Amino acid sequence: MTDAIVLGGTAGVGRAIVDALVARGMTVGVVARGQDRLDQLKSDYLKGRIRTAAADVGDADALREAINTLCPTGAPRVWVNCAMITAFSRFEQMTVEEFEKIVRTTFLGQVNGTREALRLMGSGNIVHIGSGLAYRPVPGQSAYVASKHAINGFVGSVRSEIMQTRPDLHLSLVQLPAMNTPQFGWARNRLDMAPQPAPPVYHPQVAAEAVLKAIDGNLREVLVGKSVLKLMFGDMALPGYIDRRLSRNGIEMQKSDVPAWARPEEDNLFAPVDHPSSATGAFDGEISETAMTVDSDRARKVLLGGIVAAAFGIGALAASAAVTASRRRPTSLPHWEQRRLNK
Repeated sequence: MTDAIVLGGTAGVGRAIVDALVARGMTVGVVARGQDRLDQLKSDYLKGRIRTAAADVGDADALREAINTLCPTGAPRVWVNCAMITAFSRFEQMTVEEFEKIVRTTFLGQVNGTREALRLMGSGNIVHIGSGLAYRPVPGQSAYVASKHAINGFVGSVRSEIMQTRPDLHLSLVQLPAMNTPQFGWARNRLDMAPQPAPPVYHPQVAAEAVLKAIDGNLREVLVGKSVLKLMFGDMALPGYIDRRLSRNGIEMQKSDVPAWARPEEDNLFAPVDHPSSATGAFDGEISETAMTVDSDRARKVLLGGIVAAAFGIGALAASAAVTASRRRPTSLPHWEQRRLNK
């Protein structure tokens, strides 16, 4: 029986999640486009621990066929939608086909995955891999950012639909910061320099640990890393300021110091590339292996509580100042007392 399904599980965050689930003793079914990486992934584990099926998650029919192969009987307990592709390019330079392909994989891949999960699962956990960019857009990745925003709305809608009918089936969002994954080496790139994850950068294992936290706590949403917290709450407070700041350096911060021509690797936009199954990418800067990971509902309550407390404190200070001022203000005397004092 397949205990867990991971879409996009042969590289990057998806591979790290597969490793974490197998470490928990699960048999994991993996769907991805590249057969070579699927075969390598399968060979990395004892026979029977990994089951694979090749499919483009953006193709609903192909995905259904793959899932029927992986889950011929029974339903998984855990489902993780993780497949993604992107392009580092200004929107005006992108073709219609490029934009639609990114949305089809990164957003509709999660839609198709959730449809299949709901077909099979009456309980358990469906985890959707999101991004801090779902709350704060950045220039240069318009299709990817649009997809991550769409995932938030889609998951919220479906969650509300099934809360009454399937109370034991939990939908989670895990919002990630920049990760050192292979995507920066194989994404389509129109920048003059090779792309890199914008600091701070985290090891993919951080994402896998956040997914496990979401599963263990049946959490609605998990925010990973201080940078995601800053993106989320900073955009709530100062969206115009952040727009202006990112217009100046938003694309530059995604550039490495390596010229684009020095990395002639093929991109994976329309077909998988020849690349080993690995969680980590080629970024050689500072990479953190730990991150602050918080329940977003709790973070919102803390923020709201802080705002209420600050408002109460300001009101108390204003009231105290008013009382003090009134005590210092000279009072007017009755006219008869004024005449007595003037004598």
